[in-house]
Amino acid sequence: MRTPSSSFSSLRDALEAGGIPPAGCFVGAQNRIAFGDLLRGSAIATDRENLRGRSVLIASTDPFLTALALVELDGLARRMILLPPDLALEHLPYVMSCAEVDTVVSDGSRLAGLSHGAAEHALCANSLVPRGPASHERLPTEWILLTSGTTGRPKLVLHTLASLAGAIDVSASPADVIWGTFYDIRRYGGLQIYLRAVLTRSSLLIPAPKEPLADFLTRVGAAGVTHISGTPSHWRRVLMSPEADRIAPGYIRLSGEIADQAILSSLRSFYANAKISHAFATTEAGVAFDVRDGLSGFPVSALTDTPGVELQVVDATLRVRSSRTAQRYLGENAPVLKDAEGFVNTGDVLELRDGRYHFQGRCDGVINVGGLKVHPEEVEAVLNAHPQVRLSLVKTKKNPITGALVVADVLLKTPSLPEGDQTRELHHALRQFCRESLPPHKVPSSIRFVPTIEVSETGKLVRRHA
Repeated sequence: MRTPSSSFSSLRDALEAGGIPPAGCFVGAQNRIAFGDLLRGSAIATDRENLRGRSVLIASTDPFLTALALVELDGLARRMILLPPDLALEHLPYVMSCAEVDTVVSDGSRLAGLSHGAAEHALCANSLVPRGPASHERLPTEWILLTSGTTGRPKLVLHTLASLAGAIDVSASPADVIWGTFYDIRRYGGLQIYLRAVLTRSSLLIPAPKEPLADFLTRVGAAGVTHISGTPSHWRRVLMSPEADRIAPGYIRLSGEIADQAILSSLRSFYANAKISHAFATTEAGVAFDVRDGLSGFPVSALTDTPGVELQVVDATLRVRSSRTAQRYLGENAPVLKDAEGFVNTGDVLELRDGRYHFQGRCDGVINVGGLKVHPEEVEAVLNAHPQVRLSLVKTKKNPITGALVVADVLLKTPSLPEGDQTRELHHALRQFCRESLPPHKVPSSIRFVPTIEVSETGKLVRRHA
C-alpha cells in the first residue's frame, strides 16, 4: 500500500518515524551532516524555541545551510520563505513585506550590508551545536516559494508540506537510494528532490553555489548517487561534459522544461541501465504526472488515469486541480491562482497528435510571424533532433514586413564551430531539415552557430529577444 507523505506533520517527524535512527545524510561540497546528528543538534545559533511562530526568511548563500534550516524550522515556524540565489536583491523589501518576515536566518554573507528592517537575525552554520529541550508541539508551517521570473517582481506562492510532498510515496524508496540534483533546492524542482530524500530518509548530494559541472559530476560519481534530477538543459550540458561517464545513475528524472525526444533518446543511449522519467510540474500547479515510457509528450490516458490529480485541456492549455497545487499567492492585489472550480491554468500549450499530447510552449512565449503563431520550443525540438545538434535556442527578431522572424542559435555536438563553406552547407541542411517537419513560417530565417548557450540559475534556457 502507498504510504502518503502527508502522514507527517513536519520534516522532523519524518526523520524520527518508527523510532529508528535515520541512516541518511546531507552531503555538500565541504560538509556532511547525518540526519541523526541533525535531530540531536542544531545548525542555528540561537534557542530554537525563540523562532516558534515566526515568519522566517531563509537567506543563506549555500543551499546546504538551507537544507539544515528547513528541517529545524518546519513545524516550528509559522512560515518559511526560501530566498532563491538569483533573486535581484532590489526585490528583497517587497518579499519581506509580502511575507511579513520578522526573522532572517542566514550565514551572514548573502545579505551582508543590507537592512533587515525590524526583522531579527539568526545565524545558521555548517557545524552543529547541542540542541536544548524542545516542545513536541508542531505548527502547520507555511512554505513560501518564489517564482522564477527573470524580470519584475517575483510572485510569492504559498504551499504546505502536504501540498509540496503530495506526489511522494515514502514506502517506495529502497534503502540504498542516494539522491542528487542539478537544481538549487530553493526552487520548486530542487525542493521536490530534497523532500524525496528527507521523507524517505535517504541521503542527498547538494550542489555548491556556482559549482562547476565537472566538479559536481565527480562528486556525484564518488558518492554513488543512484537517483538524480535536472532540467533537459542540465542534462544536455552533462552529455557535453567529458565527465559524463563518471556517473552511473539507476534513475534519471527530467522536469522544468519540455523533454523532447532528442534528449530522452540521448540519455537512453548514454545511460543504458537507467530508468528515465520526465515529470510535469510547476510551482503553482505542483507535480501533475510523470512519463516513463521513453517518449516525449504524454498519452491521452494521463488526463483521466493519474491518481489524485484532475487534468483538463481547455483552449489547448493544460489545467490542473489536486491537493498538490499551491493555496494562493501572497501580497496585496495578488493575482488569482485558481479558477472558480479550483483549477490552475499552467499556461502550457498542448497539441494532440496520434493519441498523445505534446507540449508546444508557453502561452506568453509565442512569436507572431505575420499573424501566425510560433512556439520557440516546437522549433527547438526539431532542431535538437538533427544528429549534429546538441542544443538550440529559438528567438524572435523584429522585421518591418512580418513584424517578427524566427531565428536560432545552435550548439553543435562537435567541439569546433564550422567555417566558410561548411557553415553555409550546415545552415542550408538544418533549414531543410526543419522544412520537412514545420510549415514555412516556423522555419528559422537564420541560424547562428555558437560555442555556448546560456542556462539560468533554474536550469532553463535564458530567452531574450534578438
